[in-house]
Amino acid sequence: MATVDAKLLTLLELAKRSNKGSILAIAETLNRTNEILTDAVYVPANGQTSHVTTRRLHLPTGSWRKINQGVARESSRTEQVVENIGMLEAISQVDQALVDLAEDSGTFRMTEDLAFVEGMSQTLATALIYGNTAGAPEQIDGLATRFNALTSASTSPVHNVHSADGSGQDLTSLWVVQWGPDKVHLVYPKSSASGGIVHQDDGLVTVYDSAGNPYKVYQSHFKVHVGLVVRDARCVQRICNIESGGTSNTFDPDLLIEALREMPQGGASAVIYANRTVLAQMDKDAAGKTNVQYGANDPWGRPTMSFRGVQVRQVDAILNTETAVS
Repeated sequence: MATVDAKLLTLLELAKRSNKGSILAIAETLNRTNEILTDAVYVPANGQTSHVTTRRLHLPTGSWRKINQGVARESSRTEQVVENIGMLEAISQVDQALVDLAEDSGTFRMTEDLAFVEGMSQTLATALIYGNTAGAPEQIDGLATRFNALTSASTSPVHNVHSADGSGQDLTSLWVVQWGPDKVHLVYPKSSASGGIVHQDDGLVTVYDSAGNPYKVYQSHFKVHVGLVVRDARCVQRICNIESGGTSNTFDPDLLIEALREMPQGGASAVIYANRTVLAQMDKDAAGKTNVQYGANDPWGRPTMSFRGVQVRQVDAILNTETAVS
């Protein structure tokens, strides 16, 4: 029995998106909320395929001097870090005949393009958290890949990975990020006039079926060229090993207070990111305490959540199936 290539848009899909000649609004049940994408600072890289940044490791301290005695020679120390720019791309192709059958061909193509935008947004949000260049150098290293071991205030130069003491494989994390050109930011190729984000309508192009026969399709090309740069590791705080179920080892406001205090300026201008599971835990905590507060409504009438004045945002890309960080 012949099978339909799931990568191709079909007449059935056109029928499901139409009614009496009109293109229907699609209930986007697969959409996700990943507000980290709207917060991230995005700046041009100093290269085409990578970004080089320098991080200071050691400061000279000076020395107390006596008369007729010299001063110890010192210098600061730095390290150079190279961050690669990943290229996330997708191509949409729709048979010309199928587009011509639609009552509103432009709207019909837009319904497909919107799906690509949402799908790639979800892929990018996942990469910012879990991306890993080990074995896949074309990707980027996400936050969970960079901060994958517990730290200690007494032994770690930067104490930014804290444990809620959960165990097993049903765990999740809460992240706190301070965005800025000297803190944490995204980069795009320096020559890109569009900030590394491109939606190109290629119009009609000729493609070939499996038998080598040509036909015409409308083609859209989507590109997101992006890299993640962590200039100051203090500006990323992770609370990991949060149980996604049960009543113990869940969201702990004391851990979050400690994490914020490890950040420059006590977490000023930081943003807290959590998935809906942890947000629900914070909601429940807010019912009995005053650490978690609701502020003024956003433009859509929804209450905004903050923790001691730090905004809390939803990121569905954060999983509930993380393994324990040790």
